[in-house]
Amino acid sequence: MKKTVLLFLVLVSLASVNAQIRVGKAILPYEETFEGVDLKLNGAGMRKVLWIDMYAGGLYLQKKSKDSKVVLDANETMSMKLDIVSGFVTQKKFIKAAQDGFQKATFGNTKTLDKRINKFLNFFSEPIVKNDVFDLVYVKDVGVKAFKNGKELGLIKGRDFKYALFKIWLGDEPASEEIKNGMLGIR
Repeated sequence: MKKTVLLFLVLVSLASVNAQIRVGKAILPYEETFEGVDLKLNGAGMRKVLWIDMYAGGLYLQKKSKDSKVVLDANETMSMKLDIVSGFVTQKKFIKAAQDGFQKATFGNTKTLDKRINKFLNFFSEPIVKNDVFDLVYVKDVGVKAFKNGKELGLIKGRDFKYALFKIWLGDEPASEEIKNGMLGIR
């Protein structure tokens, strides 16, 4: 009986070790569940500036896809996880990068999204520090819920907002080709 219990504990611990992936200094889970929907890691990458790892990003989908257009157009629950691995990522820099990202994602035409972009940026009113983890979760037919370290920050309604937000990392001019390709599982 003792051997059976010991074997069970070993198998459980091995399973939990294998349920994560290391991306640089970040550890991302292979599976997430939001709003009762099971999502699987599509891919992950690291955002670097020069030679410094800034944050790891993981894309979680119901069905894997290497096509950014399919992901951006999809009206299904999905999420992005951003795991901050550098102290160089600050609240001010994060907000500025998000503003620039929305400008690129919309070709400078943010007029219909401005109020929602400002509401989204206000979610990041507290300092951002190394080891913070953000989840940006699109809930089908609802909008994007933002979480910081597991705590819900708020909801931005609209699939058009999700499209612009996710395009920051998955669009034709992404924050980083390396992180885009990683999230799409392209090596």
